[in-house]
Amino acid sequence: MKNRVFILILFLLTFLGEFVKGENGLFVRREGVQFKLNGKEFYRNGFNAYWLMYEASFPSERQKVTNVFQEAASYSLTIARTWAFSDGGSRPLQSSPGVYNEQMFQGLDFVISEAKKHGIKLILSLVNNYNDYGGRQQYIKWANLSKEDDFYTNPIVKGFYKNHIKNVLTRVNTITKVAYKDEPTIMAWELINEPRCSSDLSGRTFQGWVNEMASYLKSIDGNHLLEIGLEGFYGSSTPDKIKINPNSYQFGTDFIANNQIPAIDFVTVHSYPDQWLKNAPGSAQLAFLKQWVDQHIADSQNILRKPVIFAEFGKSYKVAGYTQADRDRFYRLIYDDIYSSASKGGAGSGGLFWQLLSEGMDNYRDGYEIVLKQSGFLGKLIYAESRKLSILGR
Repeated sequence: MKNRVFILILFLLTFLGEFVKGENGLFVRREGVQFKLNGKEFYRNGFNAYWLMYEASFPSERQKVTNVFQEAASYSLTIARTWAFSDGGSRPLQSSPGVYNEQMFQGLDFVISEAKKHGIKLILSLVNNYNDYGGRQQYIKWANLSKEDDFYTNPIVKGFYKNHIKNVLTRVNTITKVAYKDEPTIMAWELINEPRCSSDLSGRTFQGWVNEMASYLKSIDGNHLLEIGLEGFYGSSTPDKIKINPNSYQFGTDFIANNQIPAIDFVTVHSYPDQWLKNAPGSAQLAFLKQWVDQHIADSQNILRKPVIFAEFGKSYKVAGYTQADRDRFYRLIYDDIYSSASKGGAGSGGLFWQLLSEGMDNYRDGYEIVLKQSGFLGKLIYAESRKLSILGR
């Protein structure tokens, strides 16, 4: 009898060990310039849908989330980037520091649960640089301060933000019963969407903030990848490359120095030539885009030695001079350059266009949106390129 009990216990322990091992294997990892999933290269395209949590917080609207995940998966789009923040204002996730709206949190629970069902990996952003959905300005208001860049230096504000990190990462999903920090469906956390620090163009202020926040987040969650949320502007650590920035922009961030921080696992780049070079013809915007994409892939490969995702890109039909042909060429160029790198085992790892909507979501149209069922040639291009990329590493 004792022997049988011992054998049963041994079997259960072995089974549990294999189960945990298998679950851990579902997390996306980084090895050098590549993402890995279950030991295989993970090259994938995806999309942005910042609205997922907000819509899912209305039970009657959750079908929109389900629909967009179903459509995305059918087009081989398997990474979704979305907001895990809504600070102050109407229908907030965080109504005041440390005070959370359970209905909104349950909306995010649903997003994660549905993504899991449809094989979608999530990149969750934790705060906005801009005022939409609260952002840095709301944190400044909560602390009764006036300068937005105090977000990066004021100890009270930094405490508010760290508390938000902790609350989100330790949240236990009411549907899956899994804490976010233990959920393999989440691919990565993003510290801040499109950060700027115009009061210190040297980049030192922002560098210090990234170091502190990345270390804090990793102290809570060692399972997930982490990225900053950068657009890709070069800074003072590489003065010879500032000219590559559109109009030689500088915003107090530094593509090279910021991404060299050890706790940052991969690199992001955004691409909006129609915003950055508004008066330039389509051909000039495409020429800029080619250099922008190629340079960032090369630097990710050779200097940073980390994977790069083009985490936002698009071309708006609302901008003067727009043509559908230019838009198609824009997408093809980005996808071709990513695939060229990935096919050689390189750092170019995927592209997430801005933004994906399902049918009937006209209130979210911004000129960049794509409704796959209505997108014609572009939809076929997205499917073909995403399918081709996903096959690598199998």
